[in-house]
Amino acid sequence: MASVTRRSSTRANRRATADAKILQATEQLLAGGASFTELGVQRITTEAGVVRSTFYLHFRDKNELLLRLIEPLADGAYDLISSTTVEQGLEGVVAVMIQDMRYYRERRHLLAAVLEVAGYDAVVREFWNSQIQRFTDLAEVWLRAEQEAGRTARDLEPATAARVFTWGGFQVLANHVLSGPESQDETVAREIALLEWYGAFRRPAQA
Repeated sequence: MASVTRRSSTRANRRATADAKILQATEQLLAGGASFTELGVQRITTEAGVVRSTFYLHFRDKNELLLRLIEPLADGAYDLISSTTVEQGLEGVVAVMIQDMRYYRERRHLLAAVLEVAGYDAVVREFWNSQIQRFTDLAEVWLRAEQEAGRTARDLEPATAARVFTWGGFQVLANHVLSGPESQDETVAREIALLEWYGAFRRPAQA
């Protein structure tokens, strides 16, 4: 029985090692400027040092590989954003937005890949939209709490406001990270935070 357990453990370790090699190789190629759409399986396996058949033992296709790559991307950003609270005030919101900008800047190759493929693949698009929805849901919870506490306008519609500034803010962030200068990261992040703060969290009541 012990030998069966050892064989099973060895197979699991080999599988994990192959997974890691393929994921790491793909990310390295993307970071080097490769387009995910144009990146062939053969090039990935050559970079990873495995045979082509090994790829298909671990991934159905390239899009499954991409989903594995981008899942931690969204999780890391969510952990970062959810670590703050509105009670920390405007400067707290600004600080976490700057961190978020830096986070995506360091992973811009993954962000570029998911936005590239989401433009034509429904499965990837649905997955990525579901990740953004997590941020929208969190923002809605925050806005409802602020509204109930009397710190933002009563006529604000939390679900809609959360959707508008989450998607709007992300679109600006993504556009800047992928095409804007790094020297402007903090300026852009601060502007996103200020628009969210005064446009939603501290929106003045209508006269």
